[in-house]
Amino acid sequence: MGVNVGRKLKDAGKQWVIEDAKKKGVYWPTERMKEKAYFSDEKIYAEASKDTRGFWAKHARESIGWFGEWDADKVVELEPPYFNWFVGNKTNLSYNCIDRHLEENRNKAALIWVPEPVDEAKQVLTYMDLYREVNKCANVLKGLGVKKGSPVTIWMPMIPETAIVALACQRIGAWHSIVYTAFAPHAVRERMEDAESKILITVDGFYRRGKRIELKRRIDEAQVLEKVGAENCVVVRRLNSEVEMKEGRDFYYDELMNGVEAYCDPEIITSDDYGFLLYTSGTTGKPKGVMHSCGAYSVGVALTMKLVFDLHPDDLFWSTADIGWITGHSYALYGPLLVGATSLWYEGAPDYPDAARWWELIEKYGVTIFYTAPTAIRALRAAGDKWVEGRDFSSLRLLASVGEPIDPDTWKWFFEKIGERRCALIDTYWQTETGGIILSSLPGIGPFVPGVAGPALPGVHCDILDETGEAVKPGESGYLVVKTPFAPSMLRGMYKKPEKYVEEYWSEYGTEIYFAGDGGIKTGMEIGGQPLIKITGRIDDVMEVAGHRIGTAEIEDAVSDLDEVVEVAVVGKPDAIKGEVPALFVVLKSGVEVPKAQMDREIVKAVREKVGPVATPEVAYYVADVPKTESGKIIRRFLKGLVRDEALGDMTTAQNPECLKELAEITKYRGPQKIQGYNA
Repeated sequence: MGVNVGRKLKDAGKQWVIEDAKKKGVYWPTERMKEKAYFSDEKIYAEASKDTRGFWAKHARESIGWFGEWDADKVVELEPPYFNWFVGNKTNLSYNCIDRHLEENRNKAALIWVPEPVDEAKQVLTYMDLYREVNKCANVLKGLGVKKGSPVTIWMPMIPETAIVALACQRIGAWHSIVYTAFAPHAVRERMEDAESKILITVDGFYRRGKRIELKRRIDEAQVLEKVGAENCVVVRRLNSEVEMKEGRDFYYDELMNGVEAYCDPEIITSDDYGFLLYTSGTTGKPKGVMHSCGAYSVGVALTMKLVFDLHPDDLFWSTADIGWITGHSYALYGPLLVGATSLWYEGAPDYPDAARWWELIEKYGVTIFYTAPTAIRALRAAGDKWVEGRDFSSLRLLASVGEPIDPDTWKWFFEKIGERRCALIDTYWQTETGGIILSSLPGIGPFVPGVAGPALPGVHCDILDETGEAVKPGESGYLVVKTPFAPSMLRGMYKKPEKYVEEYWSEYGTEIYFAGDGGIKTGMEIGGQPLIKITGRIDDVMEVAGHRIGTAEIEDAVSDLDEVVEVAVVGKPDAIKGEVPALFVVLKSGVEVPKAQMDREIVKAVREKVGPVATPEVAYYVADVPKTESGKIIRRFLKGLVRDEALGDMTTAQNPECLKELAEITKYRGPQKIQGYNA
């Protein structure tokens, strides 16, 4: 493709899928799609199940480059719940993303960056451009004292420098910890303190829906750097705005990069050395630091680029995910580069300056594979079909969904309006903890079924178990699990919390079965002997808000700090666009007489400051009490039932069942108590 973007591709406009003549709503790849696909024979499932270690050994050799002889005798070592893949083999993630491709692809576009302001020009980084910048940045980090195993916190948006900094960390073996820019400075501080990070890399600001979001100023106002004892702060100039810079601690990125040597030896990393930390919400108020490996993670992610996305050298891949989430790590940054592809990055909002922005970018640049979240599709669908009409989507051949189960109505609109009924539309299921996709139908094999994630990928052993640990029958529901030998891309631990790692993931069914925390149904359909699975959603106290995983405890902790509040319970309330939104049940202290509008504003402010705008509650019910067990634990299933208008079931488990009558009246008859400032 080189740097010539936006040209018509030879496959543009072709038919890639057809509807099953006997099963309406079930789609299969065409013969043309099968011919193009890397994997088109369903025997791959049986082969991978029969010899899982051999399957991964083969693809480990083919997917990435290794330093020295590859030891096929040490494919995986299992000491459940711990496991090591490709034991002792040495590699480097930065080397695999860049250096390995230079001989054939040095002038090929690695990254096409599109700024939000429509009057700003795109930026194209070739593999050679990226190589030079990453090497220079690696030397800058080393000059600031960063070394192998150093935690580097990154609070940056979707701009090229973010990719450069992350890859530079990988080059020298530092662990990056990237924080979503919609989180609050308090979240940055929490993550820096937990990781004991002494360096923050951020920007003066960036654009979002036409507004200037000033990150460095927010960091300074919250005194984050002082409170964590940061030794260095590197600031990228995106807005060229004036920011406070403390001499000896704060440095401008461009000034540090001037005159730096453009080569840095890649650090030799064993397959199971850690590559990065990524904090994710759990059932406690504190985010948990998920630890991912380097080489094994690379193998898992690289293989999914071909298995799931069927990504070819002439494709233009666009994952709309922010770099602050695992999808941004695996499928906006590392995955496309690992296979030498071209990736599109867009800085801004999907509906700025209007709801046609994404569709314009697909048309303008000739995107062939488009990966996004159901929340975004629902929002753009709600904006109306007029923004889609007349667009040329002929370059597309594959659509993909991520972040939450995609409902059939949204699936159908996406398939018909954007895919024009030509394109395969795959759903993908995975988590921060799995590192890469573990459930999905394959483009060259199928089938593609609205609302169904698909089978476990070849080489990954998933199942749906009941409460006793027995596999459910077709048509039945239960809990999703991953069995040994686990996928290479899966987490290797929880930072500084080994006991929590075991408790969270390996206690429900024992240390040889990973408990995902999501419910699922075996649909009764199979492919290659593998059941197709429909994901039904979280079963713990974690919400999927607009595809973002938010712990209810994080919001509860923020609101509980208010002087007027004695207790608060948060549950996910269904939402037509976002999937779920936070709903609050708030118990105020005796004698507090604060107008609802004022209390709402205080709650919104507290959540935005301590968690971030993405967690802003939508509704708040002010109540006298919330249902609890005899031991005092809040029974959230009752609260979920109330906001979802579901049957509450056996209420004898509550030590205060009388409060449910009041709650039922409030939620049912008063209607949703829309919180003041929700859309601020």
